Amino acid sequence: MSATEDSRRSGSGPSAAAFLGCAAIWGSTFLVISIGNDALAPLWAASLRLVLAATLLTVITRLTRQSLPRGPALRTAALYGVLNLGLGMSLLYWGETRVSSGITAVTYATIPLTTMIAASMLGMERPVAAQWLAALLAFGGVGVLFLGQLHDRTSIPGLAAVLLGAICAASSGIALKRGPRQSALGANAIAAWVGCAVCLAGSFALREHHVIPANAAQLLPLLYLAVAGSCVAFVLYTWLLQRWPVTRLSFIAVVTPVTATVLGVVVRHEPVTAAGMTGSALVVGGVLLMMSRRPSTP
Repeated sequence: MSATEDSRRSGSGPSAAAFLGCAAIWGSTFLVISIGNDALAPLWAASLRLVLAATLLTVITRLTRQSLPRGPALRTAALYGVLNLGLGMSLLYWGETRVSSGITAVTYATIPLTTMIAASMLGMERPVAAQWLAALLAFGGVGVLFLGQLHDRTSIPGLAAVLLGAICAASSGIALKRGPRQSALGANAIAAWVGCAVCLAGSFALREHHVIPANAAQLLPLLYLAVAGSCVAFVLYTWLLQRWPVTRLSFIAVVTPVTATVLGVVVRHEPVTAAGMTGSALVVGGVLLMMSRRPSTP
């Protein structure tokens, strides 16, 4: 298959739909996590989300007769779980108790740059000039969105936690891409169990209150995040990771601030600002340019 044909295949309808699905779901999760943190302790909420997601993913994997990872694939899935669903999610949930969901989404948009640098240093991919231009364009949009939210009182420790969580998420994508090809369902089932153990350990270390969800305010965010945020979005992400360059896929994180801005307007009736519209336009333009180019492979 030629490079042109492969590029067309990677940008086909199912792959593009999966990309947009991930972006839409993960863009909404920042808001839902913030809402859920009002009812449950952050790391305890993350633990409950992951144990529910892990159970569902394991059952679905077995029902569809797909295999759980073993050997090198198991180690890769476990590392992915530690970095993304364990450390990354713990930092994200804790950070969102101190930082707004919009600022959190903007901070997570640093993932493509981290991924691009790491992939280049490891010799996995060589971003072309147009991709660096796309990154600058998208990050310019993120910067405009960020400046539009500077009036919010932002916690430095919270912002640092979110940024570190974004670095963990970027590292997990690199680790999964470098590992052996495996079932998206099976890999995420293992990752969710491992991530749950890390979040639960953190919850006990912080001496959080471990309340069993019993009302709508506690249950609804938990169910949405477990089913849509973990079972659907993470499986789509893993499936795409086997078909797209990791640098291109990482631009999901740049689309999420746009989704978060729209949800802020619809759900929280936040005003539509010139900064929000300009930043969103730059982000979308950067993503479109990024998706129209492929990195060279060493």
